[in-house]
Amino acid sequence: MNAVFYQNEHQEKMALESKVRVGTTVGGEIKTQIVPIRSFTLAEDYHQKYLLKSRKDLTNELTRIYPNHREFVDSTAVTRLNGYVGGHGSPTQLSREIESLGLSPQGKQALTQVVR
Repeated sequence: MNAVFYQNEHQEKMALESKVRVGTTVGGEIKTQIVPIRSFTLAEDYHQKYLLKSRKDLTNELTRIYPNHREFVDSTAVTRLNGYVGGHGSPTQLSREIESLGLSPQGKQALTQVVR
């Protein structure tokens, strides 16, 4: 089952609107269910930002900025890099946001190479 979970009415509304928009774009039915979240358990520390952790150079850059594990896990920049390392995001998208990620010139170069 594919699902999008929501916590409140606003999130539910946004998810339903997105589902309709994507269905219109692809010209077909989106079967992803939109359901209320009943509980949430944060994954163990070693699972957090798992893909990014395979790139020690980028992980070291970000732990310099976010030395506290909770801050590291909660960081939007860390989440974005985890996505890029996992193959999600285009070079065009990266070029628009790379300056906001807090990376050194070496880190920017390494991430740019990953995204190519």
